[in-house]
Amino acid sequence: MRIFCGSLLFILLILATQAVAWGQTGRPTSVAELATYTGADREQILVEGAKKEGKVVWYTTLIAYKEIANFFESKYSGVKVEAYRTDSRDLIKRVLTEAQARRSQVDAIETTPPGLMTFRENKLIAPYTSPHVAAYPEATKVNAGKGLVYWVTDRESFVGVGYNKNSIKPSEVPKNFEELLKPALKGKIGISGDETGVRILGAMLRVKGEEFVRRLKGQDIKMYPISGGALNELVVSGEVAIAPSIFRNHVLSSIEKGAPVAWVPMELVASNAGGAAVAAQAQRPHAAILFVDFLISPLGQKILEEQFKFGSPIKDYGFKRWYPESGFTIDQYEEASDKWRKLLREITRK
Repeated sequence: MRIFCGSLLFILLILATQAVAWGQTGRPTSVAELATYTGADREQILVEGAKKEGKVVWYTTLIAYKEIANFFESKYSGVKVEAYRTDSRDLIKRVLTEAQARRSQVDAIETTPPGLMTFRENKLIAPYTSPHVAAYPEATKVNAGKGLVYWVTDRESFVGVGYNKNSIKPSEVPKNFEELLKPALKGKIGISGDETGVRILGAMLRVKGEEFVRRLKGQDIKMYPISGGALNELVVSGEVAIAPSIFRNHVLSSIEKGAPVAWVPMELVASNAGGAAVAAQAQRPHAAILFVDFLISPLGQKILEEQFKFGSPIKDYGFKRWYPESGFTIDQYEEASDKWRKLLREITRK
């Protein structure tokens, strides 16, 4: 009997050892396993798994989400993109509400830093790696430790001075923040009253200080309670001659349509960035990680830059970028942006 028990224990130990070995050599399947897997067969595993899952549920604030989804579906036939697009505030609310109800639907997320910071603090995004991460500057990825990231910046919208060439003479075009004080520009400057204007004011404060910003009040700047994109349309029409809160990509698209507009960077260019993240509770982990890989891959970057005029974080455009949220917690950034917003109202007229 003692010999039988000893033999049985030996067999059980062998089986347990084999089970551990099978677990170690088997393919990764969970979000955590797939997100950190770096084997040579990584892409093959992701593609095969994504096709079995059939789709990826993608939440984003990107306006061009339909076109990007089409590019992904063309590259990975058999994997559909089910996208939900809204603004940043509503996206945050939806993800948090789903998580609290334990009914999370999202697999992959692409949105701006305030949302990503909120999700990180609530442990709703998974640390991950990708073969493409190494190509990105440190400032464009958020470290999660152990060589992993919470998100990687996949697109940038640069905020600078946009102007109508029929309204502003070449000699009047400012080359830096100081030159916004040129007498010839008095009464001609407009600025967005939304986050775009707030962020460029933050850049001015960082470079020139509050005393300079308050001097701008003498330029009779009109604040428009609209987005940077909408303000660009007023610059295109000539209703606004010049504005320091204009996105480079909007101007490039307008130029392609024949508009008489141009864009110039200041000494510090505020960047509205979008980052790609993997949902911690992704129901379709293969498709989620494959989709994030696609966004930050050279192909994804080429599509975002050439088709939609976004800046790519892996390219040097000859000016200094600034990410306003960098180094802040979500509460700290909101406190800073509230101060910038208050000052913006004080130096402008409606």
